[in-house]
Amino acid sequence: MTRRLRRFVAVGGLVTILHLGLLLVLVLVIDASVPLAAITAVTVAAVASYLGHRAVTFAGDPYALVDHRPRAFALAVGPAALVDVAVVSLLTLGVDDPSWMRLVAAQVPALVAASVVRLLTYRRVLFAAVRADQRVRIERPPLTGDVRATVVVPMYREPDRIGPNLRRLRDSLAGPLGSIEIVAVDDGSGDATPDAARAAGADVVLVQPENRGKGAAVRRGMLAASGRSVVFTDADLAYPPEQLVELVEQLEAGCDVVVGNRRHPDALLRQGPPRVRELGSLVFNLVTHAVLLGHYRDTQCGLKGFRRDVARSIFSRTTIDGFAFDVEVLHIVEQDHLTLVEVPVVLDDDEASTISVLPVALKMVRDVVRIRRRSSAGRYALDLPVAEALSAADGVGSDR
Repeated sequence: MTRRLRRFVAVGGLVTILHLGLLLVLVLVIDASVPLAAITAVTVAAVASYLGHRAVTFAGDPYALVDHRPRAFALAVGPAALVDVAVVSLLTLGVDDPSWMRLVAAQVPALVAASVVRLLTYRRVLFAAVRADQRVRIERPPLTGDVRATVVVPMYREPDRIGPNLRRLRDSLAGPLGSIEIVAVDDGSGDATPDAARAAGADVVLVQPENRGKGAAVRRGMLAASGRSVVFTDADLAYPPEQLVELVEQLEAGCDVVVGNRRHPDALLRQGPPRVRELGSLVFNLVTHAVLLGHYRDTQCGLKGFRRDVARSIFSRTTIDGFAFDVEVLHIVEQDHLTLVEVPVVLDDDEASTISVLPVALKMVRDVVRIRRRSSAGRYALDLPVAEALSAADGVGSDR
């Protein structure tokens, strides 16, 4: 990270010197007007910035999406360039023969103002570019297998309600989906939760030897799934199981990933989460901007679905065991340029969670920093093109 920062500062410094030097030469040597000189200097500096950061600072970095797309880069720096020219022209207005000191004094605040504007527009352009990519569906070969859909249910100390909930899950989905598989993953409960899941008819019950976190449990279940579509949902069925049908249908219609969104205009919150959890979720979504390029109104919804090959490709690379695993998953989705759609959900939150909000939030922020570092180090990169990687991933053996 320090090396990347040094490169950023070095390229930025050279571009700034080029910008200021060209402005001075055009005005003082060639005798060009200040507005024309400012427009020329900022244009040349923008091109130099694009080429320099692309070749030196952000080479191979998925976060630098704008710096790898000329049109998106232009949209991001365009408003900033206009501000730069306007400030320089305004501060030298009425001066027929400005000195180099006057030009430098005008250019410094212009650069500051332009930097602020660019920072504000940069993420907006990134959001639009990424989400536009995700809407373009890619033709992929149909998956084979007798099971239409697998539902992964991570469990932790649910001996009393996991049985009724798994039976409700099967009763709700067997009709509309036909062949389904329920993979229940116990996250080191150390009680009767696995036995209750077996008694309720779960097709596969996996037991973690110790409590590692929801991310670890979901990962193991995803890699063990045999359904053509794979969906995970929470053990308390806060999301009524009937809505899993829409996720499966969207996946079968050509989406790689479908995620629930509790903040969708059409979402229905019959009983929302406690206010403190809701506030924590909103704050955490802002923190995820350090990792995610696209704008997701709800990264932490516990209802997400994947094509089986996509699920195996993604979860074979995930490393986060805690609740921030959703962010890691979405980051890999962006990096692999997979298609994604958000759907509204119905939420019946019984507020029975025993999660301590502050400690969990701090761990999630720590994990977001880890995701950022691991991605910069190339930990999530594919050795093969995405299509080949998905084909290879679909051949991964199940962990049963």
